Amino acid sequence: MIKNPILKGFHPDPSIIRVGGDYYIATSTFEWWPGVRLHHSTDLVNWELIEYPLNRTSQLDLRGVGPSQGIWAPCLTYDKGVFYLLYTIVRSFYCNMYDTENYLVTADDIHGPWSEPVALNNYGFDPSLFHDDDGRKYMVSMVTDHRVPKKYAGRIILQEYDAEHKYMTGKARDIYVADDIFLEGPHILKRNDWYYLFCADTGTGEAHGQSVLRSRDIWGPYEMYDVKPSKWEKGDAYSIMTSRHYPDITLQKSGHADLVETENGEWYMVHLCGRPAPGNKMNPMDVARFAGLRRYMLGRETAIQKVIWTDDGWPVLYSSMDNSITSVPQEYVLEPDEREDYNKSEGSDANSIAVSKPELIRDDFDTDKLNLDYQSLRIPMDERYISLCARPGWLRMYGRSGLASQFSQSLIARRMTEYDMTAETYMEFEPEVFKQMAGLIFMYDTENYIYLHVSHDEDVGKCITLLKYENKKAEYLTDYIPIERNKAVKLKMDINKGNVSCYYSIGEVDNMIQIGSVIDAGFLSDEACNQGWFTGAMIGICAQDLTGDGIYADFDYFELK
Repeated sequence: MIKNPILKGFHPDPSIIRVGGDYYIATSTFEWWPGVRLHHSTDLVNWELIEYPLNRTSQLDLRGVGPSQGIWAPCLTYDKGVFYLLYTIVRSFYCNMYDTENYLVTADDIHGPWSEPVALNNYGFDPSLFHDDDGRKYMVSMVTDHRVPKKYAGRIILQEYDAEHKYMTGKARDIYVADDIFLEGPHILKRNDWYYLFCADTGTGEAHGQSVLRSRDIWGPYEMYDVKPSKWEKGDAYSIMTSRHYPDITLQKSGHADLVETENGEWYMVHLCGRPAPGNKMNPMDVARFAGLRRYMLGRETAIQKVIWTDDGWPVLYSSMDNSITSVPQEYVLEPDEREDYNKSEGSDANSIAVSKPELIRDDFDTDKLNLDYQSLRIPMDERYISLCARPGWLRMYGRSGLASQFSQSLIARRMTEYDMTAETYMEFEPEVFKQMAGLIFMYDTENYIYLHVSHDEDVGKCITLLKYENKKAEYLTDYIPIERNKAVKLKMDINKGNVSCYYSIGEVDNMIQIGSVIDAGFLSDEACNQGWFTGAMIGICAQDLTGDGIYADFDYFELK
């Protein structure tokens, strides 16, 4: 059995393909850089992170984008030896008129290099590319509507793409408009002369779901599969998968799916999902938005479901637990039949293996390249920000802009993947003024974080303190605690059911001292933040120097387990 989720922590909007005996999933990265996470598997069970396709600033410039903006809903496809990746860069979101720039990059090898981007139409986000049997290609996307009131609840358009000349051609035409059901995240698949339009429905919260429509003509009209799921209520979408009426199951928020066929003819669907924080962490009833809703610190994750086709040609979820058709996402899913010997086709990963590489736990910074699991905010961490060579075996980080910056932060982080974790680092840092800081950070976005850090105060000298920043409200949870100069500091965060305890020790002494009291970190979650609510909590190390001098901190290791 496969245990869900297969990609834990912040991995939303999955798009999946199979090339020969290899499977690849692309997921959204929003304001985190490099752009688009790619995972590889040969069995749909074990997944390994591989190179990011958007790893040059000529492909991706995220400077200035706000929380939860940036890269939305990539679509990965493959045709005749070429990989295609569509993605949206959202530059304006918390406003009346969204700016949704859509682009395409290509590669002959999944590991790159990927091309410079080709601009597509910008009607809306979630673009997807479909390769028809006759060689023609089409881009499908949702449409944003800034009018008040909106003309339609949901709208999907289709336009042809000329791959030879690399531009959109012909008119963009509506293939779905509705007054009641909002659809997004569209993908088109062709099977038995039917064009299937797979769309996420009903937002991306706990009411989320997945719908499917079909037509004999790619331009429509499309008929929605309207067999009501169990516990259907008036006004619901006809979701083939949803957890909206099952608050106690593990995989909440389920929707935004994509299909793949195995080499043995089995079908699977990957989708986003969320696991709510334990301990009844919920928004207060007096907040401006999402009052009383559960909090999801891990963000939206990626899960997988087994799919079968009905006699009249509709895809439905299959429950491996009782051999039945269901609309409820399953935590445990039957894995594919043992694969036969397969003659890998052009473009497949010839060196692939079925077992994933060991998960990165402790990083001793003993290589000259940063591990793929790290991401930074909006910009690459080049030699202006970090160095793995200046002091071999250590990561040197140069302090740059403050933690609110959307342009030049020195920060690297990894995903929170469980509600019980520990994070630890060992750092040498000698600040001279209070504007110089470095340490361990647990964050959701630039407006929400817990920062255990070393700084300097004119009254106490070198010191350690603990800062909580919740929706732009700053609160120091301890005094400035003096510590010795010219000695390293060990910093640790212990996360227990989403609650955080912070510790430090000085020099080689391993006796950890707790600083401050236990913090309810539930505010580092999708629903709790005033701006961002599409990503997930991240844990990392960072340095700031607001004087402009660029003083550095040296990190001996970073451990996350």
